[in-house]
Amino acid sequence: MAVRLRLRRGGKKKQPMYQVVAADSRSARDGKFLEAIGRYEPLQNPIRITWREERVLYWLKNGARPTDTVRSLLQRTGLWFKWSMTKRGIDQAIIATEMEKWQMMQEEKRRRDEERKARRADARRKAKKAGEATGAAAVPTAAPETPAVPQG
Repeated sequence: MAVRLRLRRGGKKKQPMYQVVAADSRSARDGKFLEAIGRYEPLQNPIRITWREERVLYWLKNGARPTDTVRSLLQRTGLWFKWSMTKRGIDQAIIATEMEKWQMMQEEKRRRDEERKARRADARRKAKKAGEATGAAAVPTAAPETPAVPQG
């Protein structure tokens, strides 16, 4: 039996929530699964991803293969980085310090992204304000119509 870590959809229409589950690769998307190991809520701001970390690592250690989407969620939260270091046999103390460094880098990246978004929004507001000011002052006048010249 090939085990996959994949998303199982839930929630209401147009309001998706997903469970990350360990399931047989042959079962349906919302069919039977072995264990629920996480949750992904894409409509929350910021996006909410929660894991049962020890169970995720257990399934990965026992050969479960994540889908591309689940792998990207694992990478976003740092569990994939932790798993790759564990797989290489790195000491737990070193893994802990590397994870702290990784989290600090992620916070810095998040802060830079928020600053960039604020600058862009500010620039858009200024451009809109400038466009309104020049648009109201320079209303184009209609060109006078020229009479049609008969050709003959």
